[in-house]
Amino acid sequence: MRRVTAIVEVDGRDMEMTFITNNFDWSPRTIDGLYKARWAIELFFKGIKQTLQLRDFVGYNENAVKWQVWTGLLTHLLLRFLKHVSKWGLSFSRLAGTVKSAVWMKIDLLGTLRIYGTAGGSKRPVIVGKHLYFQGFEPFSSLPMGQQPP
Repeated sequence: MRRVTAIVEVDGRDMEMTFITNNFDWSPRTIDGLYKARWAIELFFKGIKQTLQLRDFVGYNENAVKWQVWTGLLTHLLLRFLKHVSKWGLSFSRLAGTVKSAVWMKIDLLGTLRIYGTAGGSKRPVIVGKHLYFQGFEPFSSLPMGQQPP
């Protein structure tokens, strides 16, 4: 066994970490670089699991799991792109929650994200005045619960 000690940045602070390996051919710098790459990959998948809730699958055969993982990765990529385009300055999980809550409303999502969290935003997002009812249920929308339309 071989012991390698390296300085690794964790949460913005430099920490000394010790790694044990059985590879005697690679330099300590290479082992440190591999650890950093592995850590970045683990943080990426942790973020995907937290924001996209990939813990529970609808189907468990190979094809169903692949579809759900690919859909999650695509959603993650689209959210990252939306974060970049809107110049979102807050956390990624807050972006995911905001988009998740606004996805069924008729608002300008990109405009909303650009002013979200700013006290001096030029205007608040305007929700479309027309209520979104299923066709045929409009007469029931303004009646008290349980009352029939005339």
